[in-house]
Amino acid sequence: MPTHCLPFKDTGYFSNLICDYLAEAESLKPLYNNFPKLENFKNQIEEKSVSVSKESRIVLSDTLLKQYSKLEASKQTLKHIKSLKNSNTFTVTTGHQLNLFTGPLYFLHKIVSTINLANQLKTEYPNSNFVPIYWMATEDHDFEEINYFNFKGKKIRWNKKVSGAVGDLNTEGLDDVFNVFKNEIGSGKNATQLIQLFENAYLKHTNLADATRYLANTLFAEYGLVIVEANDSDLKRLFIPQIEKELLEQVSLKKVTETNKVIEALDLKIQVNPREINFFYITKDLRERIVFEDETYKVLNTDISWSKSELLKHINDVPERFSPNVILRPLYQEVILPNLCYIGGGGELAYWFQLKANFEANNVVFPILLLRNSVLIKTEQQAKKLENLNISDKDLFLKRDAFINKKVRTISNIDINFSEQINHLKIQFEALHKLAKQTDKSFIGAVIAQEKKQINGLQQLEKRLLTAQKRKLKDQVQRMTDLQNELFPNYSLQERNTNFSELYLEFGDQLIPKLIESLKPLKGEFTIITM
Repeated sequence: MPTHCLPFKDTGYFSNLICDYLAEAESLKPLYNNFPKLENFKNQIEEKSVSVSKESRIVLSDTLLKQYSKLEASKQTLKHIKSLKNSNTFTVTTGHQLNLFTGPLYFLHKIVSTINLANQLKTEYPNSNFVPIYWMATEDHDFEEINYFNFKGKKIRWNKKVSGAVGDLNTEGLDDVFNVFKNEIGSGKNATQLIQLFENAYLKHTNLADATRYLANTLFAEYGLVIVEANDSDLKRLFIPQIEKELLEQVSLKKVTETNKVIEALDLKIQVNPREINFFYITKDLRERIVFEDETYKVLNTDISWSKSELLKHINDVPERFSPNVILRPLYQEVILPNLCYIGGGGELAYWFQLKANFEANNVVFPILLLRNSVLIKTEQQAKKLENLNISDKDLFLKRDAFINKKVRTISNIDINFSEQINHLKIQFEALHKLAKQTDKSFIGAVIAQEKKQINGLQQLEKRLLTAQKRKLKDQVQRMTDLQNELFPNYSLQERNTNFSELYLEFGDQLIPKLIESLKPLKGEFTIITM
């Protein structure tokens, strides 16, 4: 089961921002704290050690034990939760939406990256403990982003009218989804296990948060993963000082806007924009923005409003009703966790780069930011086909037209490259350019036009020859493109499209152990695994 790697920049699927970050570009250094190198965690541990109170550790540990009280947690997970009370215990965290049946495959890659980094840190810093955390995005509201998963080219969707935070959604209607999935998946041991997993997660739990916690725990409990449901009154109480500061002083607007100007000066894209107040007000079926108008705090599209004193009292009475948006969710995470590192995708890291000044204004340590592992998994049969067709791993990442053109040029028995002829033509025209300069200057334009015309003609002939060879080699081209499409469905990375269930059908309970064995979080390269 070989594993190969490619630099992220060589895949063509990652932004210049992320590639520059991995290269430690000088221009980006003001936007983050410690760079994700093993030796830099020593500084991060020292910084975080002095900022986490004993009280907050006790609240965190006790709250998690309550959340796990109705779940069959592994000994390692319970050990991790209890260890959070100790001053030498720290977390490594990833977060993800409550996608139906995990959504895209990179859900697994994120969590495996987190588990493996925690284990690597324990080896390097044996006097400390490191707990892998999956932070469930239960307070999100975008149901359309999470209500489906792809299975063998089909979109299996949960249709439902919703309101409020997604974690509170009841699981009504998922029996219909279950029946569709059951009919699609076929038979066999692995299929039976997947059907049972879906049924136990979604048909035996009453809300999406509990279903997702069960699912992630079943997949990763043996590795000590701890799952956090942050929409909790006791945890939100730890965040009250930051809630009050945001609502009364609007710190995020000032600090993130300042950082955005720095990012724009670097000609980079702004991912998120702050509002005057970056909190939602949430109840069972409500999730609306809080605004400040006419010296009054209001909840949009409702009759709810408060004076300043009323607001402060309400925050202390029911802090769980104040839900941070994308600007403040990271801050909330770092307040309640003794966290060292956040592991996310390129888009996530891009908005984290906007937040460091806001962390500093709130006296909260900014975590190390690590790009999650990205993975392509291929079967041994697919690997053999690739070898027979002389397709390299790097070839696979080419966009479709570039992939076909390159392979047709490679397998063709004639040369489909007119660069030699074009260079020869340019040399001939150099002599004509010299001659034109010695005669009437009007002749220069005619020479240039003629050179351009003839070069264009050769380029068009090259394209026509390439098209002709594509037709001639149609069967070979079809085999190559079919294989690329198996590994890059819908012209996208496998991990951004395929659900884990497709690979579990193939590899069963060896899938996650193989990922655990193969992924190196700090290596900073794209991983290609043959199983």
